[in-house]
Amino acid sequence: MSRQSSAGRVTLAHAAPVFAALGDETRLGLVARLCAEGPLSIVRLSDGMDVTRQAVTKHLHALADAGLVHGERKGREQIWRIEVRRLADAQRWLDWISTQWDEVLESLRVVVELDSRSRSSESASPSAPPPPVRRQRSGTSSASPRSENTTSCRHRRTA
Repeated sequence: MSRQSSAGRVTLAHAAPVFAALGDETRLGLVARLCAEGPLSIVRLSDGMDVTRQAVTKHLHALADAGLVHGERKGREQIWRIEVRRLADAQRWLDWISTQWDEVLESLRVVVELDSRSRSSESASPSAPPPPVRRQRSGTSSASPRSENTTSCRHRRTA
């Protein structure tokens, strides 16, 4: 089943292969290097790696299958470059997930604060009776007084 984000219309099925490919430390390092240094050959990408050139090639093909990199033959060399569009798709998906978590956590914060206020007001003075409520006589036009401790149900965002 596929979910769509409203932000970028990136489906979960579309994004999953990207995150699966980036889940490997070696592949993530290759993507980071291509982002930082631009298009590189396998020879240059293999320099300084703890894996063989053949392993780097296999990792690049896994990244290519996910749409993250593209290899282009130039003479005897294969030059690999990053596919920025796929990284942007992944970023939109992460932004959407982040927004969902922010909203859920904010709702949880409000509930916890309301519960905390409720518990503290119940235990503040159990032996003292509540203050008397003044009632307006019928026929008067003034509004009934409201308690200062009335809690609003409106969602408030803190800056």
